[in-house]
Amino acid sequence: MATPQQTQAGASILIHHQVRPDSMDSYESWLADIIQAAAEFTGHQGVSILKPVKGQQQYDIAVRFSSQADAERWLTSDIRKQLIEDVAPLLQLPENVRISTGIDHWFQPVNSPVPHPVRWKQWLLTTFVICLLTILVPPVLQLAFNAWPLLGYWGIRHFISAAIIVGLVVYIIMPRLVSLLAGWLFKR
Repeated sequence: MATPQQTQAGASILIHHQVRPDSMDSYESWLADIIQAAAEFTGHQGVSILKPVKGQQQYDIAVRFSSQADAERWLTSDIRKQLIEDVAPLLQLPENVRISTGIDHWFQPVNSPVPHPVRWKQWLLTTFVICLLTILVPPVLQLAFNAWPLLGYWGIRHFISAAIIVGLVVYIIMPRLVSLLAGWLFKR
């Protein structure tokens, strides 16, 4: 049973599918259908997909929800159960699913024999993103701080800046960047 803290924290459903080589096109069509179905559920915040490299059939999918309870509602829904039954003949192995409430999944494909990229790639990408955001976000927020002087106090200003930067990193930038740069990040 989920604790109150777990229910409030965002959660990602991490899914691994090993698709039959002759079923890739059908799987891609099914994938579009299940993404649309998930998007209609309360708390849905987006999907990141690591598609297989040429000659492979492994899909790693992260479906983000605003809480663990929302993620579990989607996982146990009738529509998802039906869609999983529909896709079963296209898969070489049964799907592997887990819920992650942390940010580790940015750099870790589900069930990959290589658990994560080398640390320097993680460091480089994270440093680049944080550096860029710490340059851009505070000057934009300065307009709000000028308009509402209470927000401009030292501790409050820093908390607001940090919260916005971390939110952008966790929910928007890193999931997309990791998906976009997967070929480089996971290459040894």
